[in-house]
Amino acid sequence: MTRTIVASATREIIIGFDQPFCVIGERINPTGRKKLAAEMVAGNFETVIKDALEQAACGATMLDVNAGVTAVDPNATEPALLVRTLEIVQGLVDLPLSIDSSVTAAIEAALKVAKGRPLVNSVTGEEEKLEAILPLVKKYNVPVVAISNDETGISMDPDVRFAVAKKIVQRCADFGIPAHDVVVDPLVMPIGALGDAGRQVFALLRRLREELKVNTTCGLSNISFGLPHRHGINAAFIPMVIGAGMTSAIMNPVRPQEMEAVRGANVLNGTDENCTNWIRTYKDYKPAEGGQAVAAPTAVNAPGENGGNGGRRRGGREARMARG
Repeated sequence: MTRTIVASATREIIIGFDQPFCVIGERINPTGRKKLAAEMVAGNFETVIKDALEQAACGATMLDVNAGVTAVDPNATEPALLVRTLEIVQGLVDLPLSIDSSVTAAIEAALKVAKGRPLVNSVTGEEEKLEAILPLVKKYNVPVVAISNDETGISMDPDVRFAVAKKIVQRCADFGIPAHDVVVDPLVMPIGALGDAGRQVFALLRRLREELKVNTTCGLSNISFGLPHRHGINAAFIPMVIGAGMTSAIMNPVRPQEMEAVRGANVLNGTDENCTNWIRTYKDYKPAEGGQAVAAPTAVNAPGENGGNGGRRRGGREARMARG
């Protein structure tokens, strides 16, 4: 069974088909968040701190950390800012982290200070990216998100996206990186623009699981981009992609409706043994005004229940396309 191990200094998490769904909190990302970007540029990390603590309290399994605040010479500015942000976050929470950057120098700088075994987000099928990122993945012995696009861009043909994913897995093998350390992002397209985007990703996920035997992730909210009441679409999408084989997603854990969908899917998928986490989270459930659930904040993967060591506690390009 394919298992991808990620870890902080004190907690280990396993991403796998037989594990609870891995929720990678998306909030520490200034893309599309002007206030957060301005704060980070000014050296103000109040919102970063708030987002880290809130996502952990709401049940995130991991946190994605991105410091891409500017397109002006990011090679010069992003490495130091990503390192500072990463150090702050790993000093606040014991969750494993995803190092999210399109700047190779920033990824390398962050890997030097990261504790545990972070996830690198990300590499694409572009040869230049493969040659730059994969040696770092091998050197630091960490898993990597593989985004299914290459020099030709993002294909609307799911067969092409599968071929790109297969190429990346094969190139990883050339560098001595095993398939279980590759988490493929098949690229979720907005359903409002592409009517069969859902069916495409379900079929892709089955192929990735059965043929490449890799774990998968996505920028979850991309599916609802441009539509009203996006969180309703996202919540419906979650159990369907889990049923098709997806094992993690970069998403907003602060949204109760979406986290209920994750926890319910874990129950029905058999990865919440004896419904333990569901009962712990919702035993004191009371309907709130507007019909939203009120439940005690509880981790999706409670210590000791995720197949990892109980006491040891994506977004790549697609996750940056749209934020919920």
